[in-house]
Amino acid sequence: MLRLPEKLKTFANNRWLVFVCAMWVQSCAGVGYLFGSISPVIKSAMGYNQRQVALLGVAKDLGDSIGFVAGSLVEILPVWSLMLIGVVQNFVGYGLVWLIVTNKLPALPLWVLCLAIFVGTNGETYFNTAALVSCVQNFPKHRGPIVGILKGFAGLSGAILTQIYLMINAPSEAALIFVVAVGPSMVVIALMFIIRPVGGHKQIRPSDNSSFLFTYSVCLVLAAYLLGVLVLEDVVDLSQTVVTLIAVILIIIILLPIIIPALLVFFSERRPSVEESLLSGPSKGASNFEQDGEEVILSEVEDEKPPEVDSLPASQRQKRIAQLQAKLFQAAAVGGVRVKGRKGPRRGEDFTLFQAMMKADFLLLFFSLVLAAGSGLTIIDNLGQICESLGYNDTNIYVSMISIWNFLGRVGGGYFSETIVRNFAYPRPVAMAVVQVVMAIALVYYAMGWPGQIYVTTVLVGLGYGAHWGIVPAAVSELFGLKSFGALYNFLTLASPAGSLVFSGVIASGIYDYFAEKQAGLLTQYTGKLLAVSLRTEESLTCVGTICYSITCGIMAGLCIIAMVLSLIVVYRTKSVYAQLYGKSRN
Repeated sequence: MLRLPEKLKTFANNRWLVFVCAMWVQSCAGVGYLFGSISPVIKSAMGYNQRQVALLGVAKDLGDSIGFVAGSLVEILPVWSLMLIGVVQNFVGYGLVWLIVTNKLPALPLWVLCLAIFVGTNGETYFNTAALVSCVQNFPKHRGPIVGILKGFAGLSGAILTQIYLMINAPSEAALIFVVAVGPSMVVIALMFIIRPVGGHKQIRPSDNSSFLFTYSVCLVLAAYLLGVLVLEDVVDLSQTVVTLIAVILIIIILLPIIIPALLVFFSERRPSVEESLLSGPSKGASNFEQDGEEVILSEVEDEKPPEVDSLPASQRQKRIAQLQAKLFQAAAVGGVRVKGRKGPRRGEDFTLFQAMMKADFLLLFFSLVLAAGSGLTIIDNLGQICESLGYNDTNIYVSMISIWNFLGRVGGGYFSETIVRNFAYPRPVAMAVVQVVMAIALVYYAMGWPGQIYVTTVLVGLGYGAHWGIVPAAVSELFGLKSFGALYNFLTLASPAGSLVFSGVIASGIYDYFAEKQAGLLTQYTGKLLAVSLRTEESLTCVGTICYSITCGIMAGLCIIAMVLSLIVVYRTKSVYAQLYGKSRN
């Protein structure tokens, strides 16, 4: 029986506590997803046109995705210091934007706002990297669910921060920018010393599956609650007291997963499984050891043991597992198990970023993300203007709605892809191909101008875009290893801004401004051709109607189909790899 101080120490080093705290950090760290709510405020306050707003969006996307520094530092710095760097960037960047928009500082050039938004949003790359790397290392056998849930909470942070902002009852919409600057910084400072690798592979317990089931249940309750709140806010004029109560209940739901580590540590006896005891040290069967200066990587015992071992009595089961472990070491001694470091890594082993970039599979995943995730991010960044063009005044509702479906897509993408690889040993990227088709359908629906287009687009694009970030990081960790996972993940996040740089900064904004000028009567006809007059009024132009984004959506639907083809090529190329990784666990 452990004493209270020992239990508190065990609690502080429990991998489920790290995971729960990472969920809380992620729930307020996805500040980039609030751009659709703050961009109309910046546009009206600064008098920008849509092309200038699109440049701000590109700066935000670049800040959200350029994480090379974070990916490199995570291998040499403590996790808490990495998160502290993110706090400083978030507070300084969005704090400066708030000061400019509220006229507390004199009007500054557009490039200053772009730089401030870049710096502020780049802070979340440090939060994401710290949380993902720590938790994937703590849960190496549950990469899909871990990535999906953590990235899901990041996608949901837009809706969460919006509800907290409404609870404050701020007199100005610019106060939302202040919430973005201060809120994440406070949460991360409170939790940054807890989030770290804690040797989670040694904490494997039979209750893990039920713990994940409870976490998924909380996720579904949270999403359903927020959807219900959005509908209620849309149809009823709520009092400030009710709004505050809604936010308090929301916070309680987010805090619920703390029940898992509390029950594991304080209300259950510690009984390590046989597999855990074998994995707890080199002398008891570690998953790797050194042979002649080279690292020999062994599959984890529970993946290698025959299924009938679980039905044996405890004493016989332990004996069988020990025999299996001895055979694995003997196989390694005679070269029966793959040895790392002889002729470069193969897929499924540890790659550096440079080595991965030399592989066609990695590049195919990247360009598939450029086309599909870039299209989804374009919709997210322009959602405020899309809603205004269709005549919806309260854009916050739809920004929150797409955040919720983004969240469900990430959680569902992780679960769906994990089911594919665990039950069928089929490549995880097949799930990417499925969600890319779903995104194409949604974009075609908007392009055709069919009824309820804003709802269909918000739901399906949110689901599809979010699912990418529950699938791709897990797939990359499987194909290219965990050693440089931070660098690999942060390189892939460049795909979204690379796509939105063209789709939003050039195509969407160019088409929007063209029709806005045409509707305002600023186009005149010369010699049978339409030429733009360089006149600009002091007010920013606004486009009205489906035409503002229908052409853009039609183009991006085609790009999503191309992305689906690229994903299927990866599926074909990696079938044998996934059969080796997961085929034994199926048999």
